[in-house]
Amino acid sequence: MSATTTCTVDEPANAIAGRASGFAPGHRWKVLGIGVAANAGFSATFSGIPATAVVMRQGYHLGNAELGMALGLLGLGVALSELPWGLATDRWGDRRVLLIGLGATAFWLFLMAMLVVPSGGGVPPMALVCMSLLVTGLLGGSVNASSGRAIMAWFREGERGFAMSIRQTAVPLGGGLGALVLPSLASVCGFDAVFGLLAATSALSALFAWRWLHEPPVDDKARVAQPAGVGRPPLRNTEVWRMSAAIGLLCFPQVAVLTFASVFLHDFAGLGTVATSASLAAVQAGAMVMRVWSGRFTDRHGNRRPFLRWCSGLSALAFALLWLMVEAGSTAGGGYVVPTVLLPLALVVAGVSVSAWHGVAYTELATLAGAGHVGTALSLANSFVFVAFFLVPLGIPWVLVLWSWPGVWLAGAACALAAWPIFLGRS
Repeated sequence: MSATTTCTVDEPANAIAGRASGFAPGHRWKVLGIGVAANAGFSATFSGIPATAVVMRQGYHLGNAELGMALGLLGLGVALSELPWGLATDRWGDRRVLLIGLGATAFWLFLMAMLVVPSGGGVPPMALVCMSLLVTGLLGGSVNASSGRAIMAWFREGERGFAMSIRQTAVPLGGGLGALVLPSLASVCGFDAVFGLLAATSALSALFAWRWLHEPPVDDKARVAQPAGVGRPPLRNTEVWRMSAAIGLLCFPQVAVLTFASVFLHDFAGLGTVATSASLAAVQAGAMVMRVWSGRFTDRHGNRRPFLRWCSGLSALAFALLWLMVEAGSTAGGGYVVPTVLLPLALVVAGVSVSAWHGVAYTELATLAGAGHVGTALSLANSFVFVAFFLVPLGIPWVLVLWSWPGVWLAGAACALAAWPIFLGRS
């Protein structure tokens, strides 16, 4: 009897390898589902908590500067931990790192639900709130690189952009659900319910990872693309640093939307909680659709770099338009030249434009890094991303003092435009 396995046109080679190694042909889609669940759970934390900014400001007795500090430290925690988690992933594997990170995050959020919430007995000290959010970020940083490495290992070239883009839809999915649920939950039930729900999502993701996340077949792992000339470790690869820096820079205007859009729509446009939550959810839903489409589009056309440049230019244009609309409203003394209802619409367009490119960028970066270095490369990029999550909430209150809301959105346009030439590297 022949031991040779024939691969037909309609059957992917990695499905055959999966059968040979004891995995079902579609097991890679379970791995992708785990990546989506893990990233959605943590996105609901780092995007959903800022969506409660108005309620948090009132419940914890914070000013805008204190609010920015607390939210910024959540991003700083992720930025500081991304690279160590990525190096650990490349050394010890994505399963071990993801289980440890998700389990620890769930435990810490449960402690916050018990100890770091306003109650009849008083409000937690500002230092405790800041420290708690910093540790949340330090632990949650395990999710990004480990789940990305698993997907790059299980999927072949030609479908990785699509798979990574689906994984990246988890960020707006979790953020959108957080924006819809958490502000109202905080208002009605308090922050103990908020942190408790987030702890449960991390614990559930850990359970999924324990059940289905395993190392791929050796033959499949070897298929991670490694272009000619790629051999240097990511931390000594100039092209990887350039791409990571561009990713981080393009995240600055995105983070401005995620962290302070609720304050903008409440304070400047006069919208209530429901309208604000709906606007932020629309940003996340639009980002999900665009990320899936962009991954499929660039897989078919092999044009990741041109697409990233297009996203940078379009985002700069969208934020410049938002700046002009807000500037017109400010100079009119509140008598808006354009209807107020157009402000959330312009914000949604800008937010979607600057959130559509993540899966494409991470796929290009992982391909540049080559086999064996995916976790490190993705974590390097995410370090830049979460530097933005730290600096932007800290900086926006000061920009508001100096230039008000027009200055915030003009700065967002400038950052998006500055990322464009960095994406001009080799195609």
